[in-house]
Amino acid sequence: MTTATKKPFDPTWAYVAPMAAFLLLTQAGVWWPDAYPWVYIAKTLLAATLLALFWRHYTTIRWTHLALGAAVGAISIVQWIGMEKLLLAYGPSWTHMAADPFVPTNHFSSPPVMWTWIALRWAGAFLVVPVMEELFWRDWVWRTIVAPNDFRLARVGEWDPTAFFGVAAVFACVHVQWLTAFVWACIIGALLWKTKSLGACIVAHGVANLLLGAYVLTTRDWYFW
Repeated sequence: MTTATKKPFDPTWAYVAPMAAFLLLTQAGVWWPDAYPWVYIAKTLLAATLLALFWRHYTTIRWTHLALGAAVGAISIVQWIGMEKLLLAYGPSWTHMAADPFVPTNHFSSPPVMWTWIALRWAGAFLVVPVMEELFWRDWVWRTIVAPNDFRLARVGEWDPTAFFGVAAVFACVHVQWLTAFVWACIIGALLWKTKSLGACIVAHGVANLLLGAYVLTTRDWYFW
């Protein structure tokens, strides 16, 4: 009597599952706008749980060039806000998708509940989203484009123009400010190519989202959230 060989776990699922869950719940927030704030918290917590569950299946992250990553993150948020404001003021309508921003001050009747939601939303943006997105976009998608038969055959940050621009293009498709997002993704892609460090990209992404949250809360320009 023979024992069936257990099929090894395909690490692709570890990369895809958190992003797929996050995007699916994002769409649910569009379908049911009244539930948006709770759906946002749910997708953040679910993504964090899946990242923790699959952590051992991810590429080992090199935490190098962190100061450079932080500097790139700070510079890139100036690019994001500045470019988007210019496009909104002077650019044609096709440069961004129409979207009505969620305004917490109009939605919540209880200030403590509102500020709790804002704190969780902000923390998710700079702690969970950067890890999830950098593992997905600039680790798995990038390397899959370079080595479609097995992404693990490609090195992290291995130069490939199709991967560089392809990742930026698809990244832009899931963001309302798509043209601005394309340029931003090229900046982070250049950081990855230069440093070969996913850690630097995660830090850049985290700093950018941290500063964007600070900008939104200071100016109440909810369009950027």
